[in-house]
Amino acid sequence: MSKNTFVAVAYDDMYTAQEVRLRLLRLQKEYLIDLEDAVAAVRDQKGKVKLHQIHDMTAAGAISGSFWGLLIGLIFMNPLLGLAAGAAGGAISGALTDIGIDDDFMKKLASELKPGSSVLFVLVKHFTPDKVLAELEGTGGRLLKTSLSHEDEAALQAVLDTVKPAATTADAG
Repeated sequence: MSKNTFVAVAYDDMYTAQEVRLRLLRLQKEYLIDLEDAVAAVRDQKGKVKLHQIHDMTAAGAISGSFWGLLIGLIFMNPLLGLAAGAAGGAISGALTDIGIDDDFMKKLASELKPGSSVLFVLVKHFTPDKVLAELEGTGGRLLKTSLSHEDEAALQAVLDTVKPAATTADAG
């Protein structure tokens, strides 16, 4: 079994981390990357950090808890009470569950950046290197932390720094 790869990339604005995360999620739908976790952390102009995660454990817990609560409520002849109790318990359980990258670590690292910036945290199971790197080319950003080798880290930073040529129209003459 291969080990997961961790990468944290900082951007000088509040939007690029989310845009790149959306690109990676699209690549995941195309089976070019398998993400364990992908979180965009945004530090607003006031310095407050907000995490945008792909896994909403509170909602998933509430749905799961609702099912089990309804089932238990049916057994004890009070389905509405069981549904409400199950949803509340599931939501609390989901909120306390953390999968992927540690939230405290992400908030701490993002809070060290200047206000109005963002960080993309990615935990990758496996990926198709040429396709994923082509998608990341020219997105900017600087690597903060990775689990990559020094050589792979330098190669990734070079891809991020690459300036894509602007599309030009051909002269008709």
